[in-house]
Amino acid sequence: MSDETITLYEAIGGDPTIRALTHRFYELMDTLPEAAACRAVHPDDLSRSEEKLYEYLSGYLGGPQLYIEKYGHPMLRRRHFGAAIGPAERDGWFLCFRRAMEETIPNEKLRAIIWEPVERLGHHMQNKEQD
Repeated sequence: MSDETITLYEAIGGDPTIRALTHRFYELMDTLPEAAACRAVHPDDLSRSEEKLYEYLSGYLGGPQLYIEKYGHPMLRRRHFGAAIGPAERDGWFLCFRRAMEETIPNEKLRAIIWEPVERLGHHMQNKEQD
């Protein structure tokens, strides 16, 4: 048995998987009617949002700290405070992220490990009660 521990980043396939996950996430957000409220708080062009999420998830899952190297500490709630995030926006984000993970990360156990803190973070990001 090896003493070597691998990161979630490595376990899910590294950079290609993070790229696929973030790309699929924004495709879903851009097309699913159930994600319309979430989509509405994003800019028309999602490319910068996609790149930032890719950079963030890379470090968040144990890979290169791309986001921190460019922008410093994420301070996600503060950075998103200008966007009204209520239950509909949060749930649309959850739907897209969960579906994107299901489509890009084959291992159910790894998805579950990733999902738990992502779900907590999503609830933390909510800054309004009702729609």
